[in-house]
Amino acid sequence: MTGAARWLRGLPAGAVAVAAVTGAVALLEPHLPALGLLPLYLLAVLPVAVRWGAGPAAVVSVASTALFGHLFLPSSRRWWFTEVDNAAATGVFLVTAVVVGNLAARLRRAAEHSARLSAEQAALRRVATEVAREAPPAEVFATVVQELRRLLGADRAAVTRLEPDGTSTVVAASGGAPGPGADELVVPVVVGGQAWGALTARRDGERFPAGAPRRIAEFTEIVAIAVANAESRAQLAASRARVIAATDATRRRLERDLHDGAQQRLVSLALELRQVESAVPAGLPQVRADLDRMAGDLTEALDELRELSRGIHPVILSEGGLGPALRTLARRAGVPVELDVRSARRFPEPVEVAAYYVVSEAVTNTAKHAAATHVAVTLEAGAGALTLRVRDDGAGGADPGRGSGITGLRDRVEALGGSIRVTSPPGEGTTVDVSLPL
Repeated sequence: MTGAARWLRGLPAGAVAVAAVTGAVALLEPHLPALGLLPLYLLAVLPVAVRWGAGPAAVVSVASTALFGHLFLPSSRRWWFTEVDNAAATGVFLVTAVVVGNLAARLRRAAEHSARLSAEQAALRRVATEVAREAPPAEVFATVVQELRRLLGADRAAVTRLEPDGTSTVVAASGGAPGPGADELVVPVVVGGQAWGALTARRDGERFPAGAPRRIAEFTEIVAIAVANAESRAQLAASRARVIAATDATRRRLERDLHDGAQQRLVSLALELRQVESAVPAGLPQVRADLDRMAGDLTEALDELRELSRGIHPVILSEGGLGPALRTLARRAGVPVELDVRSARRFPEPVEVAAYYVVSEAVTNTAKHAAATHVAVTLEAGAGALTLRVRDDGAGGADPGRGSGITGLRDRVEALGGSIRVTSPPGEGTTVDVSLPL
């Protein structure tokens, strides 16, 4: 509240309070000494001091003293205050009223300052909590504008981001558009020594208090931390995504090289051995048996190479998509797999690869360690994410933090902005839940 507003509101309120106290004194004066009733006017002074400050309270003190003397202190002379007793009593009251009013006003200001400080610290803690839990920047910004409006009494608060072309984009806002003549505060947000954007607050009618820019500046520091953290996480995710993409490209190249090179050569050798075996005379049974054994060994080596090639990168995943690849995986699994694929469409290649390897690793772990009799795999595509669940009925008790293969998939999933959660209570099986954004 401005100084002029305090005077304009405090003086009329003080006049009403003085009038009320004067009425009470008039009722009591026939029964009690008049000077003994003078302290009752503190009941008018104190509320004005507490609510509107020491200045209006001092005026009320002087006015109440003058009114009391004029109405209730008779004098044998022309003026009541020329009597020594009257002057001494009213002088003591006036000094006391002014001092008490000033103390009350100071206490009020101290209480208001303490309340503002507590509210400010509470608001900063709420925003800092959002940053500490690594909430998305949009959530942090939304909390900032709400807290700014509440703390400053603003009609509108916003977070704006500075674009490379010099324009600004509002990334979070709270409140309606202020009318003409609004008071506006703009405090820049600096990240890594560079201007990132600004926090703005607007208020209709009244101006912001003197300390408002400092309060907003404290929020800009937290916003800068949130932005820097988000950029660091984004850079880390992008780096992990590049590493995984390069690894997948290497896998595909190895699979093609094996398929087009070593596998084709082994197939040709197997066929040539069978042709040589068929051309061996009947009188050389040992030679024919040796050739047959060699051809069998070569076929087994070819099968092992094909299995290795599928483990590196399954061709059917690239050619047929996630559904056919998972069905092939289920047929080869060492445990019965019930597959429920609720979407037949193709997904981005990184999403398909991540989903495939999650199922492959989970099913492999189940077959090796869980003593399960059944695995259920459910895949469903929503509006913005591909959700995947792999659940077995095994022994449970798996700990992803102790070297489980699932842990190795976390980087792949999180690099895509997804999440992976393993639930494995002892004796109740293991469930792997994955969400991959589309």
